[in-house]
Amino acid sequence: MSGREMGDKLKFFLMQNAVPIIFIVFSAFAIPLSNFSAGHLIQEMLIRLSRNSFLVLSLLIPIMAGMGLNFGMVLGAMAGQIGLIFVTDWGIVGIPGMITAAVLGTPIAILLGFVCGAVLNRAKGREMVTSYILGFFINGLYQFVVMYTMGYLIPIKNPLILLSRGWGVRSSIDLAGTRGVLDRLIDVQLWGIRVPVATYAVVVVFCLMIIWFRRTKLGQDMRATGQDMAVASSSGIPVERTRVVAIIISTILACYGQIIFLQNIGIMNTYNAHEQAGMFAIASLLVGGATVSRARISNVFLGVLLFHMMFVVSPNAGKTLMGQAQLGEYFRVCVSYGIIAVALVLHSMRRNRERERARRDFRLDRMRRAGR
Repeated sequence: MSGREMGDKLKFFLMQNAVPIIFIVFSAFAIPLSNFSAGHLIQEMLIRLSRNSFLVLSLLIPIMAGMGLNFGMVLGAMAGQIGLIFVTDWGIVGIPGMITAAVLGTPIAILLGFVCGAVLNRAKGREMVTSYILGFFINGLYQFVVMYTMGYLIPIKNPLILLSRGWGVRSSIDLAGTRGVLDRLIDVQLWGIRVPVATYAVVVVFCLMIIWFRRTKLGQDMRATGQDMAVASSSGIPVERTRVVAIIISTILACYGQIIFLQNIGIMNTYNAHEQAGMFAIASLLVGGATVSRARISNVFLGVLLFHMMFVVSPNAGKTLMGQAQLGEYFRVCVSYGIIAVALVLHSMRRNRERERARRDFRLDRMRRAGR
């Protein structure tokens, strides 16, 4: 291999993995400044990997179907939160409480996913911005239902959930009945570090299901649809139905992922927890090296690790450098939105480059034929 070929490969590798490399360099710089012990960082990363991975994994199916980053995953998170509100009101605790919340949230997630998929089928090529705006619209309906109908039209009896006026749900709900129930189901201590084995087992099973799903007929249809909708349609694949199914599956999985996330936190911010889950999940996936059109399971775990490492160390690193921990808070919020913006810009540039290449090849082909 010549030096030029090696240089081209190195350049391609750096361009494809620029975001993870930047975050690795940042972590290597910020970890010593944070003054955290190795045991503390390992414990934090194990906890954050267990509670965030399921949510991020729910983004893979729409990407496989060519629909980009599913900003509409917040619809599933809302469905999971509604399930947790009812479970808390009814006093169902432990694993049965989590299962009941998932059962209650599933039909809501299916309905919202169907609506989202139907809307995105009418906005082909603009799925990401459409799902983002749709999330705001459904969020308004969610806020109305939770703030004005629960306790008034929808029976809610627990006074700890309701506002003092007698209807409407409080902005913060204590999930005492389901707090940490999955994490503590199989709780293993290794060298003083707690490992939530049951949560990781659920995540591993989900990863195996994704690998299996890609080999099924539906999974193959989604991959074909993601590569070229026109070719998939001419091959007899029901493209629009396949896209709707992809969004429904993603929305259901986001519902379950939000329940897993909140049982780890133990407290639910009723009116904005879902917004943070969606934005951070998408940012984590992009930090792991995924793109709008390509994502693997390895991108999920690398992204969660690097993105949340920044969350842990940046406040203390900012305090060490500038004397203000708030600097780290500003930095990580800026990165959360900035990394998404960069990914969308790169995706647009890549698509324009491919279109220009296709037009150039078409013109050259016409010139060759004319020369004959």
